[in-house]
Amino acid sequence: MANGMSIFDISGRAMAAQLVRLNTSASNLANAGTVAGSADKAFKAMKPVFRTVMGDAGRATVQVERIDSSTTAPVKRHDPNHPLADKDGNVWEAAVDSTAEMVEMLEISRQYQNNVQVLSTAKGLISETLRLGQ
Repeated sequence: MANGMSIFDISGRAMAAQLVRLNTSASNLANAGTVAGSADKAFKAMKPVFRTVMGDAGRATVQVERIDSSTTAPVKRHDPNHPLADKDGNVWEAAVDSTAEMVEMLEISRQYQNNVQVLSTAKGLISETLRLGQ
């Protein structure tokens, strides 16, 4: 049973990591196209950084180490009628690639679903093993 529990722990941590990725990607997508009155205040896309954590018996799991902000500069746009425009009539639009974020969300979804399948398979194998022991 110890091996069965470890697969649940490993997949659970992987799913938690995918949720962090999903939340940052969703935030990026939600803020695509938003504008600010200065480059410093413009939204910066976020990307989680993960690290491998070695557990018992050499089993590796994943942990969120930090969430980095993009270094891509926001797009300066001249829009003097915008309420956030600076004294020169400029606003800065968040540098978020909506297409790349949608692709990222699809990849996250697939990886999350893969972990759901791993858990489902492990549960089925454990159930079958218990039935054989009866």
